Amino acid sequence: MVSERATRTTPFAAMDVLERANRIDDVVHLEVGEPDFETPAAVTEAAVAALRAGETGYTSSKGKPELRQAISEYYDRRYGVDVSADRVVVTSGSSPALLLAFSTLVDPGDEVVLTDPYYACYPNFVRQCDGRIETVDLSADDGFRPDPDAFARTVDAETEALLLNAPANPTGAVYDDDTLADLVSLADAADATVVSDEVYHGLTYDGEDHTALEYTDDAFVVDGFSKRFAMTGWRLGWVVVPPGYVDHVNRIAQNTLICAPNFVQSGGIAALESGEDFLDDVRETYRERRDFLVSEVEEWGLSLDYTPGGAYYLLVDVSDLPGDAFDAADFFLEEAGVAATPGPDFGSNAEDCLRLSYANSAEQLAEASERIQEALADVELHPAD
Repeated sequence: MVSERATRTTPFAAMDVLERANRIDDVVHLEVGEPDFETPAAVTEAAVAALRAGETGYTSSKGKPELRQAISEYYDRRYGVDVSADRVVVTSGSSPALLLAFSTLVDPGDEVVLTDPYYACYPNFVRQCDGRIETVDLSADDGFRPDPDAFARTVDAETEALLLNAPANPTGAVYDDDTLADLVSLADAADATVVSDEVYHGLTYDGEDHTALEYTDDAFVVDGFSKRFAMTGWRLGWVVVPPGYVDHVNRIAQNTLICAPNFVQSGGIAALESGEDFLDDVRETYRERRDFLVSEVEEWGLSLDYTPGGAYYLLVDVSDLPGDAFDAADFFLEEAGVAATPGPDFGSNAEDCLRLSYANSAEQLAEASERIQEALADVELHPAD
């Protein structure tokens, strides 16, 4: 018999759309967060050299000491915070890092607070640990940035963990330093633990990135190489663990993950050592794409109501179109040949939206816009009163 846990795990709509789109000829893919850049050459060369040197066996479950030290030095260089390499656990992508954090923190029935909208997989991570989800509403009117007062009405003695994400998926919202400091303080006052997903750090266009580790040592901070170094298929991430949790996290990692691939970890070292110039160019390219797509949404006659400050997503309101967001996604795919992700996957406050990714070339974004505008020319929009 299938377990209740498996039954209540929902599909990841972006991947469902991708599978469907791949069965159709000539589709512009805006549904997944898949960078179109090549992995930096130094990273590939380091991994190939590691393979040729025979680095194909197990490493420590925590990861290679050299990579953990490189991550420690990254936090000092990037944020000015001292993170011991002993607190770093390397994982096969950031999703396993989140699962390690929740597996360590959450008992059945424990409350985990998320924002709404949220990354579609977050509720399923909590469900795998039989946790209970509470949400804090975010609004396009506020740029989907969190209001600490709203969190204060939700985070209390019942809260075990507070999950934060900035730059955020699916909204691209960025938290300023005062907001992040206030949220960390709220969690501390409630004796809750912050879990901060920072995988889109480095892709911020308005403001600056701030890590939760600037304000506390008692947070689980998740990051990785997929997004900013165009290493999605490499599956390499990490989690910085509060001092009192390291042995517990490592025991779970030993049993469930064994270790991240040996030679891939060598590529990660090269990325951290040589990626800043690459990232500067990538960030500016994404900024230009964001500005283009924001202006194009206005031309389509659809509503955006905000400009994302980071990541590479727009959450576009399609409530003026006939039907619901799933109908709109079907229309975009079938009539325009553009794949987009239905918003309900990201929470109730995204249910009237489509998520569009601009992790695609300028030429493909222009083609997508032209197709959408042409398809919408024969559609009667129904703006809300």
